[in-house]
Amino acid sequence: MPDSVNSSLALFLCYTAVVLAMAWFSHRARKKKSFLSEYFLGSRDLGIVALTLTFGATSASAGSFAGFPSLIYAHGWVLALWIASYMIFPLCGMGILGKRLNRVARETGAITVPDVLRERFDSPALALVATLLLAFMLTVYLIPQFTLATLIMQQLLGEAAVFQQATFSLAQLVGGILPAGVSAEYALSLLLFSVLVIAYTTFGGFKAVVWTDVLQGFVMIIGVMVMLVLALSQVGGLANATRQMERMTPPRLGTVVFGVAASAPETGIRIPVDTWFTIPDEQDGSDRLFRTNQSALILPGETRSAAIKVVEITTPEEIATIIASLPTREVPPLVATPHITALREYARGAGEAGVYVRAPGPSLDNADGFLPIGLAVSFFAFWALSGTGQPGNMVRLMAFSNTSTLKRAIASLSVYFALIYFPLVIIFCCARILAPGLDQTPDRIMPVMAFLLADGAYVPWLAGLLIAAPFAAAMSTVDSFILMITSSVVRDIYQQHVSPDAHERRLRRMSYGCTIAIGALATAGALFPIHFLQYIIVFTGGGLAVAFLGPMALGLYWPRFNTAGAFSSMIGGLLLYLALYVAGYAVHGSATPIRPLGFDPLIWGFVASAVFAVCGALLTAPPPDLVRSEKTIESGSRPTSTSTSD
Repeated sequence: MPDSVNSSLALFLCYTAVVLAMAWFSHRARKKKSFLSEYFLGSRDLGIVALTLTFGATSASAGSFAGFPSLIYAHGWVLALWIASYMIFPLCGMGILGKRLNRVARETGAITVPDVLRERFDSPALALVATLLLAFMLTVYLIPQFTLATLIMQQLLGEAAVFQQATFSLAQLVGGILPAGVSAEYALSLLLFSVLVIAYTTFGGFKAVVWTDVLQGFVMIIGVMVMLVLALSQVGGLANATRQMERMTPPRLGTVVFGVAASAPETGIRIPVDTWFTIPDEQDGSDRLFRTNQSALILPGETRSAAIKVVEITTPEEIATIIASLPTREVPPLVATPHITALREYARGAGEAGVYVRAPGPSLDNADGFLPIGLAVSFFAFWALSGTGQPGNMVRLMAFSNTSTLKRAIASLSVYFALIYFPLVIIFCCARILAPGLDQTPDRIMPVMAFLLADGAYVPWLAGLLIAAPFAAAMSTVDSFILMITSSVVRDIYQQHVSPDAHERRLRRMSYGCTIAIGALATAGALFPIHFLQYIIVFTGGGLAVAFLGPMALGLYWPRFNTAGAFSSMIGGLLLYLALYVAGYAVHGSATPIRPLGFDPLIWGFVASAVFAVCGALLTAPPPDLVRSEKTIESGSRPTSTSTSD
């Protein structure tokens, strides 16, 4: 194996050992404490460093280190406008809900977000609906996290002889069962990651999640800073990168089948991922340059591979630069003959130079480009609102120790996000020059860049540190969300509705079993990866925020808000949000939603959520606690405080 792969694999194994050790210590530490409170909230004692980094690491998920970089790589500089509001998200997410949510959770003994809603509105039915929505949406949210971690595992292990042998064995065993477009390498990597993260989360609980989040938070920011320096130095500076991007035209995307004249030998034939090859142009005889985005396997006794993804470079200057950068300054011959089976042009930007440095950016599907003006405005609001409404972030706010910790964490986290997201835009604009031709599988651009930058700096072991950053992002989100789904199912469904007097041993076993089941569902979902992971993250993140932000914020700040208003807000807003996606699928035949007036469904979902909340609350009777409080005031007695007061 190359030196960078050897060192990265060794560092990955060390990282895995540290993570498992943290889970073991956490398991030991909670033995003498209440299982539910300790396993799911870590005894509510998070300090400034723990709160900042566990909040940041959970928020900076696969979307930050796979979905977001892949969009930068695919669409260019316009992504700086798309992510611009993320730096103010801590001011909204922690400042609006933090203090009151923490206080209510402590006073009521709430452990989960549905717990808080149940206590605030005195409604088991509302808590049950919230639990079901949360469990479903978060399970979908886990899929891109599993996919990113799988791509990293595949990049780490792809050149290992034992991994390749296992891949061939798996392909022969279940090759016909795997979904179309899913390689045996990907399936085996997914299985390895799933076993690791499920075992760690099941055994460790909330405290282990926080401890590893702190570690992963440091790993992420160090990795990003190192990548920024290396990317700029190897591309010749930011100005040079921008000039080269200005001359680029978008590639063509398609599929290729590799064939041989005689049957493949017993060892089979493997065309590695990222293999460059040329095909003569039928019109002028010039060479057309392609790059494989998946590995191709011709199994023993067969003559053709399955169709795999391929990218054709279209910029003449870029083609010449790529060929000149190859070791022999020419494209090496292949052991099999490529047959292009499909090619597709971009809907906006095909043959047009400069689209990577101007808004709205190139788009494969949308003739209006990636980020029209209405969508740009929508996403400036999206991240602040969506992040604030994430149940995963709310759970963190239920676990910090005091108000001083919250205030310092808000400032620290704003800086932390700025040090991650601004550099990522620069790094992955540079990636268009340093790692061209990955447009069919852009979600793996982060691990590819980790190896490329380490090799370019002649420091092979550094790839281990760089690739740990995206792996840490996926790992921190996976463990947090699995634990949150488990806590909601065990606490809010089983304990509240099935067995209120369940012994702690039974709750422990239920929690472990639920964690394993959720991990298995996410693993199955990750067997069907989509072109951009970020689309799943945006959809599920927006749906969660529309469903939960209105009921939670109004419940904490508006004493008149009642159960009917909470139900109306949660269901009404979410239904409109989903309807725009369903309508988009019906019209476009894809996941592109309908956007009235150019605004994203999240904006319309929040508008509907607010309207339904106010109408539902004002058209029905006020909460019993408020009625009693008003009668007390009328009688001249001193009113008692409610859980929503400051």
